[in-house]
Amino acid sequence: MYAVFEDGSRQYRVAAGDVVRLDYRDAEVGASLEFHRVLLWHKDAETKIGQPVIDGAKVVGQVVEHPTTKLYIQHFRRRKNYRRLRGHRQPYTSVRIQSIVLPEAK
Repeated sequence: MYAVFEDGSRQYRVAAGDVVRLDYRDAEVGASLEFHRVLLWHKDAETKIGQPVIDGAKVVGQVVEHPTTKLYIQHFRRRKNYRRLRGHRQPYTSVRIQSIVLPEAK
């Protein structure tokens, strides 16, 4: 079973137990997050596609950590005495998906 949800103008395909890297959000580690913009849900042979979202469906996750990785960008031109070293650290939030909640049948 998996679902596709939208967060921050990006779409993520997740199943229960997956860890997803989202844009940084100010939430404590262990806090619960809910994503209500579920675009697609699939289980076995049954698929439900929202137009644009599935009403009442949500993806529930828990904040795991707020790690950051530093990338180093280096420019070098030989024989020109040109060297540049730059770093960039992009903050993000890791979220473990706990469950995919579907709307109850009416």
